[in-house]
Amino acid sequence: MVLKASIFKDPSVSVKRVLWSPDASLFGVAYSKHMVQLYSYYGGHDIRHHIEIDAHVGSVNDLAFCNPSKQSVITCGDDKTIKVWEVATGVKLCTFEGHEAPVHSICPHSRENVHFVFSTSLDGKIKAWLHGMMRSRVDYDAPGQSCSTMAYSADGKRLFSCGTSQDGESHMVEWNENEGTIKRTYQGFQKHSLGVVQFDTTKNRFLAVGDDYSIKFWDMDNPSLLTTIDAEGGLPTSPRIRFNKGGNLLAVSTNDNRIKILATVDGLCLMRTFEGHSLVTSRLGIASEALIKNGDAGNSEGVKPRVPEEAHPPKTWKLTEISDPSKLHLLRLSSRVKTDKIARLVYTNSGTAILALALNAIHLLWKWPRNDLNSSGKATTKASPQLVQPASGILMTNDLVDARPEEAVPCFALSKNDSYIMSASGGKISLFNTQTFKTMTAFMPPPPAATYLAFHPQDNNIVAVGMDDSTVHIYNVRVDEVKSKLKGHSKRITGLAFSNVLNTLVSSGADSQVIVWSTDRWERKKNCVLQVPAGRTPAAMSDTQVQFHQDQIHLLVAHDTQIVIYETTKLECLKQCNILL
Repeated sequence: MVLKASIFKDPSVSVKRVLWSPDASLFGVAYSKHMVQLYSYYGGHDIRHHIEIDAHVGSVNDLAFCNPSKQSVITCGDDKTIKVWEVATGVKLCTFEGHEAPVHSICPHSRENVHFVFSTSLDGKIKAWLHGMMRSRVDYDAPGQSCSTMAYSADGKRLFSCGTSQDGESHMVEWNENEGTIKRTYQGFQKHSLGVVQFDTTKNRFLAVGDDYSIKFWDMDNPSLLTTIDAEGGLPTSPRIRFNKGGNLLAVSTNDNRIKILATVDGLCLMRTFEGHSLVTSRLGIASEALIKNGDAGNSEGVKPRVPEEAHPPKTWKLTEISDPSKLHLLRLSSRVKTDKIARLVYTNSGTAILALALNAIHLLWKWPRNDLNSSGKATTKASPQLVQPASGILMTNDLVDARPEEAVPCFALSKNDSYIMSASGGKISLFNTQTFKTMTAFMPPPPAATYLAFHPQDNNIVAVGMDDSTVHIYNVRVDEVKSKLKGHSKRITGLAFSNVLNTLVSSGADSQVIVWSTDRWERKKNCVLQVPAGRTPAAMSDTQVQFHQDQIHLLVAHDTQIVIYETTKLECLKQCNILL
């Protein structure tokens, strides 16, 4: 390859950027020597060279993936240009010209099917380009004429930039994208940074920056510094940082060419899933350290390719308990509605409300208002939510005709957009509109009675209904018809979970059995029975709950006697924790 020959002639060639494609099927590597390489990833250790592109004159400073019409990769470089390439063939699709200095970074985005790219240059200029148009549509000046990078929040609604000027002054701001003005400026940087600071965003809420031998965090809605951590030392002046997609792991570069992995408690649980797997050990064993704090690979400029002399064994991951009561915040949700004991409780998918179902079949909905105390409108203990009640005074109440209260299992499910609730309390299944509190329909009277409910993730008209007679009914609400009955359990259904990635439905029952079903033909693919640990006597009826990880591949199974993480397609146990009483 051309690059290999270049490195042989000039060993100072370094990696400027490594980036995964959105679907993680390939990744790109940008080099300081005019080249970009793309690699296909097939899982495990199977990584194959896909294509090499002679992209720019001089260094390739950044790359990004986008999908305006076909999968493309965008690059920028010292030759002051931005170029778009077809991933499959490496053919150049277009070139954007207009910067008067080397282009430092790029940030593609799309809104209402309009695809565009932000670019920043070393002279502090920010430009925006529309696909199909050769001239920039927008020209901004970065604060302090700083060399900056740009990034959107995860939901694509908020735009930020962060960078450092030639005088060493660092700036991080939020932009009013429509007007091209600065909406908010964040405070807390050291006065004179020795390098260009790097930043990242996570969970639509936090900003993190590598600055002053540490990592600094801000709440997006507050310009004041939230907290600072040093990751147990060993960080460079301006460390490179990058969150994983879930925001529970943070990679940070160190002085000795290592990478530290910082983790929240959820991140530690994620890492435990892969303990003992050689692939993860090879990736993280060089430098895996855990640091629990509240609260894709990034730029690696200047890091030269090398073979590590010795792999450092990973440290043992340990959970940390919060023993200081001052770190815990309590908020009581008040209600003027008289109800029985709360049987089910869940956050809405938007994170702005809590839905409860009481034993007397009444639903309660609390929403957090958007105000000065809570500008995001998200769930928080800093502001009290309000109980939502319709003007008519008619609450969402389940049908109790033919229900047997002593045997009823209250259950409900929220649609993906939070607009509908499907619920049952031993009687008919009711479908409610959460905006009007009206009952849209009621169906499937007992017997059998529903014990668990789940919306299909891609079609709100299709619902999975677990029954107390051990069957799972696939019901089409629109045509009022049971499309399929799934049989395989021997006791009532206690859990259901869809994976839209694997096109599967997983069911669990009081028989301690887990079954994987195909959603294409509603056929059973795999099943397993949880083994009761030695010394434990299984209960006659023990609920087994199932939940998919955000990756829609790993499955969490909770039972009275154990918690297990499975790889779903093979129902292979990856991690098991027995519960000892």
